[in-house]
Amino acid sequence: MDTKASESVETRPLLKALSGKPSSSPPIWLMRQAGRYLPEYREVRAAAGSFLDLCYNPPLAAKVTLQPIERFGFDAAILFSDILVVPDALGQNVKFVENEGPVLDAITDRDGIQTLSQEKFMTHLEPVLETVREVRSALDPSVTLIGFCGAPWTVATYMVGGRGSPDQAAARGFAYRDPEGFSALIDLLVEVSIDYLCAQIEAGAQVVQLFDSWAGNLPEGEFARWCVGPAKRITEGVRARAPGIPVIGFPRAAGPLYKDFIEQTGVDGVSCDTSLPLAYIRDELQPHATVQGNLDPLLLVSGGDALKRRIDEILQALSGGPFIFNLGHGIVPQTPPEHVGELVRQIRQ
Repeated sequence: MDTKASESVETRPLLKALSGKPSSSPPIWLMRQAGRYLPEYREVRAAAGSFLDLCYNPPLAAKVTLQPIERFGFDAAILFSDILVVPDALGQNVKFVENEGPVLDAITDRDGIQTLSQEKFMTHLEPVLETVREVRSALDPSVTLIGFCGAPWTVATYMVGGRGSPDQAAARGFAYRDPEGFSALIDLLVEVSIDYLCAQIEAGAQVVQLFDSWAGNLPEGEFARWCVGPAKRITEGVRARAPGIPVIGFPRAAGPLYKDFIEQTGVDGVSCDTSLPLAYIRDELQPHATVQGNLDPLLLVSGGDALKRRIDEILQALSGGPFIFNLGHGIVPQTPPEHVGELVRQIRQ
């Protein structure tokens, strides 16, 4: 596989940070930077039809991927898609209901797992890969393109629960009740996630991020089995087929288990949620991986002096080592775009 290893990290701030090099002005991108807070996104979204229609429409998905780059000059573009295109491509019925979110036909036992099929998996996701190709061809060479997928545990919580939930009770119950059966689902998701990420890299992604948004609700043993183990296998699988492509993990809300996650998975970077203390990130995590984060998305909504102070605190704490400025989770829809512009200007100074 051509991983474009000859490209110099020195001209791409995000790749430089992920290679372990600090910078006086850290690279910046924001999770969910293409989204409803931007009026130009809302126009495209209205024209696209459903949310999944937008994900599978390469010209429109590429357009919204590029919108925040054009407006704010971020150092990275992240593919506009969704983690639930994976179960959709496996044949599970997935739809997005307005003001409700994703709704799936729940898989509650081994028989449900048997209804999933890999036969048309990559064919189904070809429009997403075309989006990657279109975005890569349009980006300035200094801007890094990030591909992504959901981590197996987080994707499984939606597949089993049929929707998002505050405690992931359905998936946790399945895993406790039938760990071998649940493991079969996780194994399937590990396999197809490696294929999907490597296909994104082949199409032009230069970094991939693994989003485990619901990692924090698992006890230590289950965290090791359902989060760390699968992330390790995916990281190793991507590296075997795409040497030199950095992998960022995001075990959101994992607290002190973040360190175990880094050490045991071998990821190049880790995205830190808002709850992690800066001193912990600096002293316990940054020596082992590039750290990314961790501004509170709601502080970006509020703006003002409190935002400016927190930006300075994060920069002072983390700029001495390899660091990427980001949020502790995704931008929320009520965020004023001008606050994002102020954030970028303050970091660039």
